[in-house]
Amino acid sequence: MDCRDWKRVLGVVAHPDDTEYGISAAVNAWTKAGVEVSYLLLTSGEAGMKRDPAEVGPLRAEEQRAACDAVGVEDLVVLDHPDGHLVEGLDLRRDIARRIRQVRPDAVVTLTFEFEAPHGLNQADHRAAGRAAIDAARDAGNRWVFRELAEDEGLEPWEPDVFLVGQVGDPTHVVEVEPDDVAAAVKSLECHEQYLADLPGHPAPADFIPPMLEGAGALVGADHGVAFRVYELGGVAKERD
Repeated sequence: MDCRDWKRVLGVVAHPDDTEYGISAAVNAWTKAGVEVSYLLLTSGEAGMKRDPAEVGPLRAEEQRAACDAVGVEDLVVLDHPDGHLVEGLDLRRDIARRIRQVRPDAVVTLTFEFEAPHGLNQADHRAAGRAAIDAARDAGNRWVFRELAEDEGLEPWEPDVFLVGQVGDPTHVVEVEPDDVAAAVKSLECHEQYLADLPGHPAPADFIPPMLEGAGALVGADHGVAFRVYELGGVAKERD
């Protein structure tokens, strides 16, 4: 997988902090190379802490903004779908397809949507987000799906070239990353300070992020890497702008 000619990447995840469990090392490598990376969070993660959700949503968005800054991501959009209640339906697909048409990325990145992830049973929002994202990536390139996006909002069709799924047990590709990318990934997760403090027994990012990236790098003989399962999409006729 050659990322060198990518101009834009869109990450689609359910919650603040989702991209920070390893994927952010690849994001840092991409932004260093001049790739514009955008994040789309489908919820504000307001149900993820032992506090009033009205307080948690803004707090977690603020921590996510700091995490984005740590890896060079300027464009962050947080939607208001309810945390813990994501529904893999047309509304969610339309919202993701809309953002794909706005960003016009070469690649869309999400997390595993399998029922069983390498770390254990996958969370419901993660499953809904990933499945909706891969459907939306194709919907975004079809003028006759969600016609209102073009007819009412002026968003012309755009289908990414590739779809990347992180945190999988059966990767097909590894993005090699450098020590500074590893450090940036650790820092990005550390930015979720209050969230992590609310999780008893959660390991320090510096204790598990580097070994995880070492394991992925070893798959291709590199010191560190981020593993993905990559799907080639059909693509649509498009001009690179």
